[in-house]
Amino acid sequence: MGYQHQPFDMDLPSADRLWHLTAPLRFYFAPTFYGIDKIDPEHPVLLVGNHTIYGVLDVPLLIAQIYREQGVLVRSLADHAHYDVPVWRRMLDMTGAVEGTRDNCRRLMANGEHILVFPGGAREVSKRKGEQYQLTWKQRLGFCKLAIENGYNIVPFASVGPDDMFDILIDADDVLSTPLGTAMKKVGLLKKEGPLRGGDLIMPVVRGLGLTAIPRPEKFYFAIGDEIDVSGYAGKTDDKQALMQLRKSVALGIHDLIDELKVIRDQDKDVGLVRRLLKNA
Repeated sequence: MGYQHQPFDMDLPSADRLWHLTAPLRFYFAPTFYGIDKIDPEHPVLLVGNHTIYGVLDVPLLIAQIYREQGVLVRSLADHAHYDVPVWRRMLDMTGAVEGTRDNCRRLMANGEHILVFPGGAREVSKRKGEQYQLTWKQRLGFCKLAIENGYNIVPFASVGPDDMFDILIDADDVLSTPLGTAMKKVGLLKKEGPLRGGDLIMPVVRGLGLTAIPRPEKFYFAIGDEIDVSGYAGKTDDKQALMQLRKSVALGIHDLIDELKVIRDQDKDVGLVRRLLKNA
């Protein structure tokens, strides 16, 4: 990690400032929220959810809404790749995000912060065709270990709408099956620890509005679920079976929320004429 930043020493944004910064996104995507009141300012938790394609348009809306309603600035654990981009990484720091390392997470927990994480990371963002609203967590158990270790209950959450902003034209599998993919493999770009993390950082080529890559103005829906108590897993941070059981409970909670939000979306007639016309453009 070449970028040395001090996210814990920065002045964090006010709720009003973050609200104003996210106003354009709110206008374009008209988000609807459910369960924000489940976030207790006095009871820090680890929020775990589904990462959407590209993963940068929905998260600020959810964080701004929680901050405005509950007075809690949820601290996001951002993928390391974000911190390779000079201007973007500074913007993340200014919204309270931190680089998603275990040490940073432990420090946030020691400070009693509310934390948001996507176990799917970059791989879940760089979606392949047909992967909308799927959890791509591989064998990751770190979030479960940290929650148990620090006595942080887990709260599942979900977003529906962002994965429908684009049609995926070319995904990583398409690229890897070409001569370009073969060449990247030969020069070592596709090593697991390489710059493309075995292909996880190959982002899809997409189409949004018309023939452009501008996202379609899909209405966003967010839901926060019920808290999952981790106290019964105390002392089991090295028990893979127990960790997998906890992970499964979280994943099921997220999938249930996704299904509920899809039903709400199907029944929602209040999308607006302009939004309907733009989506069909």
